[in-house]
Amino acid sequence: MTRKVATVFGGAGFVGRSVVGRLARAGYVVRVVGRTATKAATLRMLGDVGQVVPVVASIMDEAACVAAIEGSEVVINLVGILSPHGAETFEAIHVEGAGRVARLAAASGVGRLIHVSALGAQVSSASAYARSKAEGECAVSRAMPEAVIVRPSLIFGVDGPIPAMFARMARFMPIVPVFGAATRFQPVWVGDVAEGLARIATGADMAGAIFEFGGPKVLTMRDIVAWAARWGGHPRPLFAVPRWLATLQGAVLEHLPGHVLTRDQVRLLYIDNIVAPGARTLDMLGITPSPMGLVMG
Repeated sequence: MTRKVATVFGGAGFVGRSVVGRLARAGYVVRVVGRTATKAATLRMLGDVGQVVPVVASIMDEAACVAAIEGSEVVINLVGILSPHGAETFEAIHVEGAGRVARLAAASGVGRLIHVSALGAQVSSASAYARSKAEGECAVSRAMPEAVIVRPSLIFGVDGPIPAMFARMARFMPIVPVFGAATRFQPVWVGDVAEGLARIATGADMAGAIFEFGGPKVLTMRDIVAWAARWGGHPRPLFAVPRWLATLQGAVLEHLPGHVLTRDQVRLLYIDNIVAPGARTLDMLGITPSPMGLVMG
């Protein structure tokens, strides 16, 4: 019997791990595509023997992408970066890479392509990250008009950077700085995002649809950091960093290894990140979004 094949670019990442498990339970052979096989290899336990297959490929490598996609019924692209590094620019990853996956998926006869973008993606955005995400969506839709685009808000989970990063800050700092303290977000649980992607992949045809995934509550960044500090057991006073100071810090830190903070990230932190009225949401997939307090305990 021939088994269905799903290819997940960036499948070994925070969101990808949850997606891979759901696709494996749905009976797919899942190719987990990444630049190294190390992380992907740990996901083999999510399926039966031979069901979860690590594939070494870069989204920037045409030949490797062809091999990863060939024979797949479903392709999901989760690849994204928060700051450029060397050849991995926003243009190369978010635009050219996204377009490449869509073009090759269309040429290979893939039945469903799901491209994961970001809430707030706009070609007119002040943030280069958000602009590149919007341009990537355009590249995907041009190459494969029936592709489904998903824009999640800030994604949280026990194994993810949110809220762990803020909890660590609270542990070691007597006063926690908050960038974009008044900016509004709609934090969404990684499990809900993964379930939504799996339902789009395996459910009724939704060709060309655009979804926006957000949680049940709109929170400011101050709310999120305060909650994370309490969750980590170290509630702390908060300091709302003025935008001018945040920009100055970004100008310095973006030149250091690790890109802890960049000026483009600062711009992004001062743009609201909430689901647009009338957008297709998790509710339309039969998923009731989970609040942070309920999921994280």
